[in-house]
Amino acid sequence: MSSVDQKKTGWIFTGDNGDFSLKQPDRSSYLYFPLVNEGGMMSSISPTLHGQVTSGHNTFLTPPLSVEDLHNSRASRNFWVHVAGKGAWSAAGNSARQNAVMYEDSADGSILEAGLLWHRVTRESRELGIRAEITSYVPAGNDKVELMKVVLTNTSAEELTITPTAAVPLYARSADDLRDHRHVTSLLNRIYISAHGVEVQPALSFDERGHRVNHTSYGVFGAGENGELPAGFFPVQEEFIGEGGSLDWPEAVVLNLEPRIGEGGGVQKDGYEALGGLRFAAVSLQPGRSCSYVLALAIGSDRIDIPALMGKYGSVSAFDALLQENKTFWADKVNTVEFHTSDPAWDQWMKWVTLQPVLRRLYGNSFLPYHDYGRGGRGWRDLWQDCLALLIMEPADVRSLLLNNYAGVRIDGSNATIIGQQPGEFIADRNNIPRVWMDHGAWPFLTTMLYLDQSGDLDFLLERQSYFRDSFMARCRERDASWDASAGSALQAPDGAQYSGTILEHILLQNLVPFFNVGEHNNILLEGADWNDGLDMAAQRGESVTFTAFYASNLLDLSRLLRTLKERKGLATLDLAEEMTLLLDSLHDKVDYESVSAKLNLLDRYYAAAPNKVSGVRAVLELDRVADDLAQKAEWIFEHLRRNEWVQSGQGDGWFNGYYNNDGERVEGETAGGVRMTLTGQVFPLMGHAAAPEQIPQIIAAVERNLLDEKIGYRLNSNFGGIQQNLGRAFGFAFGHKENGAMFSHMTVMYGNALYKRGYVKEGRKVLDSLYSLSADFELSRMYPGIPEYINEQGRGMYTYLTGSASWMLLTMVTEVFGVKGKLGDLLLQPKLMKEQFGKEGQASVKTIFAERVLEVVYTSTSGAEYGEYQIRSVKLDGAGVTLQRVSEGVLIPRSLLAALPEGKSHLLEVELA
Repeated sequence: MSSVDQKKTGWIFTGDNGDFSLKQPDRSSYLYFPLVNEGGMMSSISPTLHGQVTSGHNTFLTPPLSVEDLHNSRASRNFWVHVAGKGAWSAAGNSARQNAVMYEDSADGSILEAGLLWHRVTRESRELGIRAEITSYVPAGNDKVELMKVVLTNTSAEELTITPTAAVPLYARSADDLRDHRHVTSLLNRIYISAHGVEVQPALSFDERGHRVNHTSYGVFGAGENGELPAGFFPVQEEFIGEGGSLDWPEAVVLNLEPRIGEGGGVQKDGYEALGGLRFAAVSLQPGRSCSYVLALAIGSDRIDIPALMGKYGSVSAFDALLQENKTFWADKVNTVEFHTSDPAWDQWMKWVTLQPVLRRLYGNSFLPYHDYGRGGRGWRDLWQDCLALLIMEPADVRSLLLNNYAGVRIDGSNATIIGQQPGEFIADRNNIPRVWMDHGAWPFLTTMLYLDQSGDLDFLLERQSYFRDSFMARCRERDASWDASAGSALQAPDGAQYSGTILEHILLQNLVPFFNVGEHNNILLEGADWNDGLDMAAQRGESVTFTAFYASNLLDLSRLLRTLKERKGLATLDLAEEMTLLLDSLHDKVDYESVSAKLNLLDRYYAAAPNKVSGVRAVLELDRVADDLAQKAEWIFEHLRRNEWVQSGQGDGWFNGYYNNDGERVEGETAGGVRMTLTGQVFPLMGHAAAPEQIPQIIAAVERNLLDEKIGYRLNSNFGGIQQNLGRAFGFAFGHKENGAMFSHMTVMYGNALYKRGYVKEGRKVLDSLYSLSADFELSRMYPGIPEYINEQGRGMYTYLTGSASWMLLTMVTEVFGVKGKLGDLLLQPKLMKEQFGKEGQASVKTIFAERVLEVVYTSTSGAEYGEYQIRSVKLDGAGVTLQRVSEGVLIPRSLLAALPEGKSHLLEVELA
């Protein structure tokens, strides 16, 4: 990886496990950091302790926020210090006075330190002679708790008398209430003040469709370093800030007022906006001396057991011990995959990339400041792509996860679009809008094929699973009047029994239906959109050429997989729902694939045969004939795309048209208004089999000429001009932002992956390296380590942490760059490392999991040979030589050899390149 100047990045790595530091983090806008656990606590925190604390859409402890609120809102996890004779100071940096002098010499000095997954900001006021160190994390485990430790130090030459006050707004309700009855819902608050803090349990969960008794409680509790209880409380926001005051300049702190509720609490206040306002006793600090406080922000399913909570979390010693446990927990999770190359900074940056798929599993696509949409759960596409990383990091659980996921497939080949928190929990759509993303059927097979290669578990294809059923049918073009929600969401046979088909049947269905669901140019209809959600205004006549290429590659790979099943499992036949035989037209009455109307007629016949239900009768088909049918369909598409969708440029290069708009017009090409080209349109023909070998250099040249911008990397598309109302909302965005011409990380990484797969290693490395260089250039990207969803026109990293590109980056680095991959269960070594990626001793290594064993694969190239000039000379496993089984792609190591190794330890695979 190319070396990024650490002096220019802003943040620098401070150890060898991803820890980093950043001076004056509050001088950069939009920064936030995730704090989360597997028990459902989801927090975000900024350098000024803005952010949100929640366990779901309806259970926010602090006010829900969007990214602009990080600097505009006055509400934060604040910790105030009143210094006698000098006035009020926010240890979080969130006061009117501190904001007013932000750009003056008297501004606080600050430094951020962070790691997996903990956050610390140290802030010092030279004027007041005081320093605050605030450490935050969400402890590993199932408790919905966020912990803070505040250490105050006298840095002056004289004694200071300080009065500390914690002030955390307790929103304590659903995000829906933020602008829908905000005041009315505050009247539901029941505020309980105990010896350790403030707890809120609203009486009702407000919903005009039917109010419900609320059980969830929210609280802020605290103690001093020796267990000292708070000296008093400010449980009501308006009383704390005072008339004319605000959360960043509250009367109670500025005037150092005595709290109305003293030590011990024992008071209840009802019907107000609540505050976790905890006043601690005044302390006299000698120069150089410190005092500490611990806060616990907690969400409970009912009234919180405060003594138990504080007994577990409410001391400095417990905080410090749990912090170490938390660091170890996340390090163990992330360090299942490790890289060592010539660039140690890149190696550590990849730790944050490796963490990102885990974060997306825990947050979904919501609950971080940029991700201010959705109500939890993950999208269908996200589910399958996140599994790509899990196959590398946590493979043991993937089989059951994949099996559960297939229950979301409808019998019309479409699927539920939102997946809930529980296995088998599916929702038709986030916003209850009937729509189909045409690409959704393509991803499950890609992920399943990776699983099969990594595991060799061909029996998985023969497992049975149910189908999803709701009121939508014929790919959401019709409604099923007979559907009864009370009957459940599984497809039934006429006898009322739940119908189940093999996983192979599900895969075939998802890839056969789209083949016939074509538009007037004989490419698959765009429907609601494809991978690019912004192409959502061409549902009638729009076509996705690029995903037609993806489906075609799936069909060919499925054909080959069926033959492998016959060869390895001895299967000569397979059984499918008899209605599906219509889609295997070459077995009975072959359709003219050049005829759009013939394809659509056949599809209508299938919908009529399986109208949200099936007969339950299974047809037994010859496996070879099914494989032949799939191959014929695939080859027809490849020939069709190369003949009809290739754009030959006047500049000597060329590319594939990716789309047709809702007026039936080709989207891409050289026009009077300029070049129109998409990166997406090239990725899937390259990644699969559609792009012929002679077309690849032309595509690369066209991408470099039309889409590469040195400032922001490989753009998702060129500038089309205008809003393209016949294609999608993306073109209403300003050019260079989000899906309209930004550097969209997901597609950039997939482009790099595709180049590696097709043997264009130097070009692929340039693409991946551009993403690292741009993301790690803090002066432009203004983001912490990791991959953003996209980089905008100014070079800023946007929508950090929750992006499928991280899964693809991890997958690409392990399986393509380091070439550690499966081939139907055996280990294939096929390194594609460039010579500059090897360290000083000519080594580059990756640690990963394969065959339930932890392997450290160390490549040694002492000759300085470039990729393409070396091959594998020898392999040693734990010091013993391995007989090389050479195949066209590289060297194969039998799974049986690895499975014989002891479990529970790392095994060394030394690979000499010559």
